[in-house]
Amino acid sequence: MSFASTSCPMLGIAGFSGSGKTTLLKAVLPLLTEQGLNLALIKHTHHDVEQDSPGKDSYELRHAGAAQTLLAGPRRSILTQEYPAGNEPSLQQSLAQLHKPGLDLILVEGFRDEPFTKLEIHRPAHGKPLLCRHDPHILAVATDSSAVSAPVPLLALNQPRHIADVILQWLAEDRLTRVAC
Repeated sequence: MSFASTSCPMLGIAGFSGSGKTTLLKAVLPLLTEQGLNLALIKHTHHDVEQDSPGKDSYELRHAGAAQTLLAGPRRSILTQEYPAGNEPSLQQSLAQLHKPGLDLILVEGFRDEPFTKLEIHRPAHGKPLLCRHDPHILAVATDSSAVSAPVPLLALNQPRHIADVILQWLAEDRLTRVAC
């Protein structure tokens, strides 16, 4: 499956559970937005998610049977889409839900087995294998150990500014082959 039709550069942050994907994104996102980038983020989870709590109108209405619930407020809207059990959305379906005009970059946390460019997060202490050994779409590995041997460049996981610079460099090079969103 090709994701080139998204017309927006897309970069994954991939790794096993507990590797620090969200922590890294929380550090890198502000650094990228400081550069004027308009970003979108898709976070994949295998867990059931709730954005609301019992007693709130949107929660009660959604649980009353709405297949889609859009909570529209003065500063943000939140769309909840219900899926039949076992019908988890694909990356392509998730991308289709984004409003893409004006986006400079779509960051994707998760979907580590999908064929698109990714930055791998790896902590050797977790005992998990390197994804880059079998995934040709891994751009680099951000790790907390300089002893890692990988077929792609290594980045220090605790240096988000450097990682943001690598993403910006990749984005500048990637723009040569993409059209604007």
